[in-house]
Amino acid sequence: MIEPNLKGLSVSKQCALLSISRSSFYYEPKGESEMNLGLMRVIDKPFLETPFYGVHQMTWHLRNENHLVNEKRIRRLMRLMGLMPIYQKPNTSKAAKGHKIYPYLLRGLRVNRPNQVLLSHM
Repeated sequence: MIEPNLKGLSVSKQCALLSISRSSFYYEPKGESEMNLGLMRVIDKPFLETPFYGVHQMTWHLRNENHLVNEKRIRRLMRLMGLMPIYQKPNTSKAAKGHKIYPYLLRGLRVNRPNQVLLSHM
């Protein structure tokens, strides 16, 4: 999109026309360090064996293998790798068997003034 050697239009003017900063034109991403790439390889093997390990368990596992890591790094790397643990999610919207269902007492009541509901059900 931006031609650095274009005659008549400097790089800064081209960036202004495209509404981007000049520093973003020169920016080159660094990528991951060798340490992080090694940790990602180490994370991959236990995660395949125990896919229910989340960030806390994976951090604990890596610390037991003498890796100096913290939870923030493991969380970022697992997110970068696209790893999501498998776990039972709460099922809060299903009623328990035998649970009494209470009626909604305001059904059909038209509320048209302040404190009407508060005063009528006290």
